[in-house]
Amino acid sequence: MQSKPVLELSDVKKIAQAAEAHAVMNQWAVTIAVVDDGGHLLWLQRLDGAAAISAHIAPAKAHTAALGRRESKGYEDVINGGRVSFLSAPTISGMLEGGVPIMKDGFCLGAVGVSGVKSTEDAEIARAGIAALG
Repeated sequence: MQSKPVLELSDVKKIAQAAEAHAVMNQWAVTIAVVDDGGHLLWLQRLDGAAAISAHIAPAKAHTAALGRRESKGYEDVINGGRVSFLSAPTISGMLEGGVPIMKDGFCLGAVGVSGVKSTEDAEIARAGIAALG
C-alpha cells in the first residue's frame, strides 16, 4: 500500500491567500476554488466585484483539473482542435483554461480553479496560489 500526501486546511488557506493576493495586486475580481484529489470543494472565495457565474465556473475548472490530473486548458485545446464530441465526457464540465492541478511527488493532491478574468490570467492566479506551498 502506498502513502501519499494530502492537503490540510492550512495548505488550502495558504493557496487561497496567495491566489487572492495575486488577484488583488492585479485588480482582478475573480472566484477562487480549491478542491481535493477527488474534485470535492474545500474552499470557495468570491472576491468583491466577481460575476456570480464565476462561483460556478471556478469549482468546475478545479474539479476537471483534479480528476484529469492535468490543467483544464488541455481539454479546451482538444475541443477547440475539433474534437467537439469530448463535450459529452462524463462528470467534467469545467473544460476551460483556469484549472491547475496541485502535484507533489507524482501525486495529485487536488486543484485550484479560478474564474473571472481572461482564462490565461485565471490560470496565472491559480499557479500563484499553488506556488505558496513551496
